[in-house]
Amino acid sequence: MARLTNTGLKRSELPWALSRPDIVLSARQRDSCLLCRSPKVNEAGLCGVCHALLDDDEILLARVWINGMTP
Repeated sequence: MARLTNTGLKRSELPWALSRPDIVLSARQRDSCLLCRSPKVNEAGLCGVCHALLDDDEILLARVWINGMTP
């Protein structure tokens, strides 16, 4: 199970977190990136820098949120 810390989630835990509406919505409410804790997050709970560094599988998971749906 992932544990949110003051430095964010481990990258390996991101797919799991993006499948959890409670975690993504919490990051959005706090305006704190799931990975690095920077502000100005998108609908997937990620800042612009972390979103730009996602791999193909992670992008598909994030796109679900960005398109206005939840997993």
